Amino acid sequence: MNLVNLESVSHAYGPKPLLGEVSLGIEAGDRIGVVGRNGDGKTTLISVIAGTLKPDAGRVTHTRGLRIGFLSQRDDLDPAVTVREVVLGERAEHEWAGDQAVREILANLIGDIDLSARASELSGGERRRTALARLLIDEHDLVILDEPTNHLDIEAIAWLAGHLSQRRSALLVVTHDRWFLDAVSTRTWEVVDGTVQRYEGGYAAYVLAKAERARIAQASEERRQNLMRKEIAWLRRGPPARTSKPKFRIEAAQALIANEPPVRDTVELVKFASARLGKTVYDLDQVTLHAGGPGEGPLVLDRCTWQFGPGDRVGLIGVNGSGKSSVLRLLADAVRPDSGTVVRGKTVRLAHLSQELAELDPNRRVLETVEEIRKFIQVGKREWTASQLLERLGFRGEAQWKVVGDLSGGERRRLQLLRLLMDDPNVLLLDEPTNDLDIETLNELEDLLDAWPGTLVLVSHDRYFLERVTDRCVALLGDGRLSLLPGGVEEYLQRRSSGTALTARAGSAPAGSRAPAAGEAGGGQPEAAPAAPGLSARELRELQKELSRLERQLDKISGRESVLHAAMADAASDYGRLASLDAELKDLRAQKETVELEWMDLAEKLGE
Repeated sequence: MNLVNLESVSHAYGPKPLLGEVSLGIEAGDRIGVVGRNGDGKTTLISVIAGTLKPDAGRVTHTRGLRIGFLSQRDDLDPAVTVREVVLGERAEHEWAGDQAVREILANLIGDIDLSARASELSGGERRRTALARLLIDEHDLVILDEPTNHLDIEAIAWLAGHLSQRRSALLVVTHDRWFLDAVSTRTWEVVDGTVQRYEGGYAAYVLAKAERARIAQASEERRQNLMRKEIAWLRRGPPARTSKPKFRIEAAQALIANEPPVRDTVELVKFASARLGKTVYDLDQVTLHAGGPGEGPLVLDRCTWQFGPGDRVGLIGVNGSGKSSVLRLLADAVRPDSGTVVRGKTVRLAHLSQELAELDPNRRVLETVEEIRKFIQVGKREWTASQLLERLGFRGEAQWKVVGDLSGGERRRLQLLRLLMDDPNVLLLDEPTNDLDIETLNELEDLLDAWPGTLVLVSHDRYFLERVTDRCVALLGDGRLSLLPGGVEEYLQRRSSGTALTARAGSAPAGSRAPAAGEAGGGQPEAAPAAPGLSARELRELQKELSRLERQLDKISGRESVLHAAMADAASDYGRLASLDAELKDLRAQKETVELEWMDLAEKLGE
């Protein structure tokens, strides 16, 4: 059944045409993700479809009686009404309280908000979640969402994806969250140059199809195509939890990336990072930290011991309010711990991107603002000018000469991030760096970070970005510790839903977990937590020593694996040599499995 039709629709803002002669339709059951650069017309397109914006030309037809639920980026909440009135309307309490679906929506979106609070008392994030809850409680034939994951944490985003997948209504969603796109959409529309390009499948399928189109057409934009192929390489080579996500044919992806190197040369980057940083980056010893200052606010860390080593790429996960930003401020030396010590390496050159935007001179030009930091920077093996990096992060052509005071919030954030990178840091602390970035800019930022040698600690609700640029995840689970998550975000969600909070202790991963993935940098392992029951101090030291030996052995195996992969690529036409290398690689993988099993046995002993 056809729900909406657009026939030759055109619309422009000022001299810029956003939609030009666009014709398309939405059927019942369609689940469509909309992507494109900021400013290219995504919001304009869905507003025209929703009927809240009349196009300059063309025709928009809705089926009779069509019920549309539309979440725009700006809420229309009456500041005088209560949350209960906004979300539940005139429903009697026994009516909504007895409805399990309604209770689930309330619990997952506004469970921390007082229903009697007035809209004027809510923060921006709380208003957003309230508006989303109101929409989801009602029945619709078509649900249209503009950036629904804004102000949601990873857990709430996962719940929303599951909820939308179970709804019978058609779905049209604009989002920069690529994991969310893959989870909820079966078709992708790209708004570009006034047109809407249509693709089957979610984000992963869109990436593959677009790369294949570019390859067949022998597109002139070689760098963009390489970025696309690199993205697919990561999608295909990710952990098992990720490789089930792509909805495109595995054979096609393998053919496309047959000669593609790993996304990051981890061994080389760790080598560079160690040369720049030495052995010590951050050592936390018995640190206690409250979010609001000594003894004030929620307890974030309770006698926690942890190490961040050279080349570590760590994703820090936790619910909103768990203290992730507080941990970054602790590492940035912006706050002091209640007790314990934080040792920072003498060679650390820190860059901290916080959620609060630092003030910039509003009268200066964008390019001048970056060049005052540095005009050139070495990233990996290539030198970039300030202008080239600005272009990569979305400031193209005349945009580099815009006055800072005229920039949007998202543009200012990109500018702040670039200024930090131009200062040539060897430690990056990034707090929600993806806010207001479109997918193309995110791809550029990921590619830039792939070649950046240093230690990275990232806080982000963008699951795709988090998994893409980090090598391991740790979580704040409310127990005052940093808990190692060998299974990444998926393990975090499982542990949250099951109510278990296994905590890494005494230099090991949680009992029953796997060894660190081969190629992960050393360090980052907690130490000196309470000793495992039944072990003497001497036994504990010996186990920790053996654990460290196994981790070094895994690093060496990882390095040898990289060498073999490179040799196999060079020997592609020498079948005898290729067979010999393949046999060695299989032996190496068997050795790796044995070492990982030994590692797990030790981890279990330490965690008993």
